[in-house]
Amino acid sequence: MNVSAAAETSRDVLREIQTAVIGERERFETILTAIVGDGHVLLEDVPGTGKTLTAQSLATALDLDFKRIQFTPDLLPADITGTHVYDEHAGEFEFEEGPIFTNVVLADEINRAPPKTQAALLEAMGEKQVSIGGETRELPEPFFVIATQNPVEQEGTFPLPEAQVDRFMIKTTMGYPDRDGELELVSRRANRRARTPEVGSVVDRDAVLDLQTVPESVTVDPAMQEYLVDVARATREDERVEVGISPRGLQRLFEASRARATIAGRDYVAPEDVHAIVHPVLDHRIVLTTEADVRDVDPGSIVEGALNGVPVPSMGN
Repeated sequence: MNVSAAAETSRDVLREIQTAVIGERERFETILTAIVGDGHVLLEDVPGTGKTLTAQSLATALDLDFKRIQFTPDLLPADITGTHVYDEHAGEFEFEEGPIFTNVVLADEINRAPPKTQAALLEAMGEKQVSIGGETRELPEPFFVIATQNPVEQEGTFPLPEAQVDRFMIKTTMGYPDRDGELELVSRRANRRARTPEVGSVVDRDAVLDLQTVPESVTVDPAMQEYLVDVARATREDERVEVGISPRGLQRLFEASRARATIAGRDYVAPEDVHAIVHPVLDHRIVLTTEADVRDVDPGSIVEGALNGVPVPSMGN
């Protein structure tokens, strides 16, 4: 699959998702960027904004297996990864796969499960495998996690540590539709009998795997490489920042920029690709100083300041 075909496939997937979910196209492009870039997504939003429907629609459009895990305080790691069950007829233990053995996992309200359970999921995200009873088991390919958390109800939750949040390539929100969007939502519901809209498959599993290889062919000019590095380094120099963008965060920005260029149909990364994805990739990786945190400094303003302080390279020179 070349860049042109990848862009066309991306447009078809986005169009199909938007037949079911009302929202700004840019939000869906951001989520798809993580999929194309072989990363994971953290959606932080209030209930009822379409997070679950978006995850289901995406899995269906990509013709991938989908499972939803509702995170609760009593959820155990084995409830996610699976466990060995004794088979009386065979007289031996057999492994029973947990819900993580699928292509697209919706980890709903991930901050409601205890840290040990969160760690089991996040380890699988990083390694794309799980170790159980001394055995390592590979997860299906492709494998994506779309995790959600509610920013309002924090009582009884276990916030993800910074190192865990860093596992997500992208953190974003769905947001409320505008008035026209909500009118469209009601109109669509009035014109169908089923409560949940139906989505068709646009591609198959093999095409998704091919799609993920395309960003590797997207070139990043040396000047653009310097730009990415300087933006990341600038976040560390801000006096309001305790921990700035790590080398891993820089690499994720590089990968996401190439994925965004792929979706746009370009075989090179342009400044607009970086600007379109920089906040979803970097904002959640910023750790503020105690003073800045008390003053409610927005991490996005740190990233914006870094962008404004680094000259944008001129393409074509």
